[in-house]
Amino acid sequence: MLRTLSIRDFVIVDTIELEFSAGFTVFTGETGAGKSILIDALTLALGGRGDASVVREGAAKADITADFALSAAARAWLAAHEFAVEEDGALLRRVIDNAGRSKAYINGVAATAAQLRELGDLLVDIHGQHAHQSLMKTEAQRDLLDGQAGADAQARVVSTAYKAWRALAKQLEEFESNAANVLYERERLEWQVNELEKLAVKPGEWAEVSNEQSRLSHAASLLEGAQEALAVISEAEDHPILSQLSSLNLKLGKLADIDAGLQPIVDLIEPARIQLQEAVYALNDYLDRVDLDPSRLRAVEARMDAIHSASRKFRVPEDELPEEHTRLATRLAQLADATDLDGLRQQEEKLKAAYLAQARALSTTRAQAAAALGEAVTRAMQELNMTGGRFEVALHACEPAAYGVEQVEFLVAGHAGVAARSLAKVASGGELARISLAISVITSNATTVPTLIFDEVDSGIGGGVAEVVGRLLRRLGQERQVLCVTHLPQVASQAGQHFQVAKGTLDNGKTASRIDVLDSKSRVEEIARMLGGLEITATTRKHARELLAS
Repeated sequence: MLRTLSIRDFVIVDTIELEFSAGFTVFTGETGAGKSILIDALTLALGGRGDASVVREGAAKADITADFALSAAARAWLAAHEFAVEEDGALLRRVIDNAGRSKAYINGVAATAAQLRELGDLLVDIHGQHAHQSLMKTEAQRDLLDGQAGADAQARVVSTAYKAWRALAKQLEEFESNAANVLYERERLEWQVNELEKLAVKPGEWAEVSNEQSRLSHAASLLEGAQEALAVISEAEDHPILSQLSSLNLKLGKLADIDAGLQPIVDLIEPARIQLQEAVYALNDYLDRVDLDPSRLRAVEARMDAIHSASRKFRVPEDELPEEHTRLATRLAQLADATDLDGLRQQEEKLKAAYLAQARALSTTRAQAAAALGEAVTRAMQELNMTGGRFEVALHACEPAAYGVEQVEFLVAGHAGVAARSLAKVASGGELARISLAISVITSNATTVPTLIFDEVDSGIGGGVAEVVGRLLRRLGQERQVLCVTHLPQVASQAGQHFQVAKGTLDNGKTASRIDVLDSKSRVEEIARMLGGLEITATTRKHARELLAS
């Protein structure tokens, strides 16, 4: 349930703080006052698209925060995505600056707009004022039926199975039409893979043999240089450096006993002597390991020539030969499967059968939901002054597709004695609006989302039907939170909480929307305004009181 909504610097809203209660709540006001802006702001907090145009003129950023009480599903989502739960609620925040940059937060932790949408889908279901237009689209009708049937997951499984089947079928078609080319390609790859398997270049080998070749080819120079360094440091007949340094250190050490001022110098020389001694040990060890090995050098150079030759032949750098071998071997395995056309056909038949089994199970689920939805909407139509009207959900068999093996079509008969026609061909806008509203209410009963929002879905409805619509929404509000933007007094009078949206002028002369919670007296005035326009009379006030009392 939506508990609070805070809006700052959004379109023509300066600052608004709203608190909501359970049950049925309405927003009313003059056209253009900003009623639907509230829904737009909430949509933004729920991860909707937004850009710099939503920032109020002269402001640095728009900031919308919505606080929700948690449903079990929302709580599980927060835990799965490692968002903390604060005060048994979820705080969704969206900030968009005047450069169009967007930031999103869930319970104070940075989030993505996609995460806001995922969580928002568990908290709010919005029925827009153009819902009846989208209902005329086949895809929307199918999605609505699947949602009503609880078959969304089934539909995704069918789509995945279809894509797997068609991908293999396409591959099979290509192999069957290019059998000769496939055979030639396989023979070529077999030769290439065999060549690389014989060479057996290991990852990192090129760098290793290059370093070894460089070391072996310069072995004589290396030995000579190391021996010369060793002689100069410790083995020369005429005062080697290490010997001189040791003598010097000993002499200065004795002098430091006389004058302590020399001790820092002794402390500096001693580490140098130790380092030179370590160098002597390292040089001796190096000379023990380095030797002249012409045969090993020839073997290493032959290996380098073989790798370099393969590099030119396959047109890849030497150090990428192992990856090239893996790539070619993978492709060869695929073509090996391709030449086994019988095996591919069997695999394609298995995938097709798996798809059809899933699609038929989805068809069964849809058929059951179609009958139930048809009956429920038909009953609602009788309440909405469409006596004798009938609603049906037709399932037409079609060629296998990602959505299944049937097309979904909503059919409507506006009154008794006429054949049901496609919803897309219903002529009357009022009929279409009533049917759309009936469908919205029926499908809302099936959802577990705790907050339902109806944004002027009662457009095109009036008179006694409007009063029925109000009672339907009030009844729905007994089970969950219902928020409705309406222009109908018959609907507004049924609400338990009433907000009035109006335009006003700020101190700086700019126009801004304001929202007031109406008490019983103010509600009479607002309902009277909705009934009678600008001039409110005693008669319209009386009528308003009657509506509120009904």
